[in-house]
Amino acid sequence: MAQEIAQNLESLYNKRFKTIDKRILTALDKAKVDLDSLALEEVRQVTTTIIDLETKVLQEDVQSLLAKKEAIERELENKSDALQNTKYAIFNVLEDQVVKSDTALAKLHQIKLQSIDLYEILSEMVESAIITALEKDTAGDITESNTEVIKEISYESIKEGSLNTIRVRKILSTILVAAIDMAEATPTRAEQILSSTLKGMRSGLIKSIDRFKQRLEFMPVEAKHILIEDYDTIIEDLNQTDTLFAQVVATQANESSKEIKNILIQLNKDMAYDLEELILISKETADIMKSRFSAFAKNAMKKADIALKSPKAQEAKRMGMQAFGVARVALGSAIKYGKDAIDKK
Repeated sequence: MAQEIAQNLESLYNKRFKTIDKRILTALDKAKVDLDSLALEEVRQVTTTIIDLETKVLQEDVQSLLAKKEAIERELENKSDALQNTKYAIFNVLEDQVVKSDTALAKLHQIKLQSIDLYEILSEMVESAIITALEKDTAGDITESNTEVIKEISYESIKEGSLNTIRVRKILSTILVAAIDMAEATPTRAEQILSSTLKGMRSGLIKSIDRFKQRLEFMPVEAKHILIEDYDTIIEDLNQTDTLFAQVVATQANESSKEIKNILIQLNKDMAYDLEELILISKETADIMKSRFSAFAKNAMKKADIALKSPKAQEAKRMGMQAFGVARVALGSAIKYGKDAIDKK
């Protein structure tokens, strides 16, 4: 029955009418469709048929655009790889054939860290840094050198992007996992490797937040708009950076071997007393953000309030009310049938 109604409706649907209401009402009238008398599946079939008829061209356009989007994304990925590889090639030439002194090489390496996409090679870079620290160690303690290099890697990886929890957690976790791999491969130096890595991660995070705090003072209007879109999230994240740091360590500890887990748990416990600087800089940054951008955020909220009055928002509100009505009817029926069953007993 439902299929017959749909076929009849499709044959009578006339796209020559200019308005959607005219097309729908005329077709329903000619097909003699009375929605009030139809079963749920029949109403569903009628509705689906009308949607398919009205949106066919739009659906085809969407599919076409999605195909183009996938092609663009593939091309973007290829170009991004080419860009990264070209940067590597440039630095290789400068390092191998141009720069002669260690001082200039150190400066070039600093620029290199700031110029390439570090996240793509983060694990390998951390492993290489720790191996280098171990190889060059002559005093039996790599704590100072490894702390400094992990600090710079953490800072350079975090500083240019968003300070949101997901991104920062991902970067810190990647660094720590790489260090854990090195610690497991060098068990006699495991505590030194992990201790210096955690200290470097903490210092790098502090340095990144401090840089963000300083940039707030000079942030252009365009960037403020980007910031305000994530205002509440950034404020919340800044107020729990110490918790985030401790959670990253605890999570990786639970996924490691017993020996590494014990070391990380103890280091995490000891470091809880050393997070005051991280807490302080995070609080100061959150306070500056509130004082400078709270009014700006309120204006953004006013704009959002205007958006809530848009046709799309009103439709969402109407559907929400309808959903509540359906739920209330269903609940009423369940209560009624339940009461009837009890009464019969």
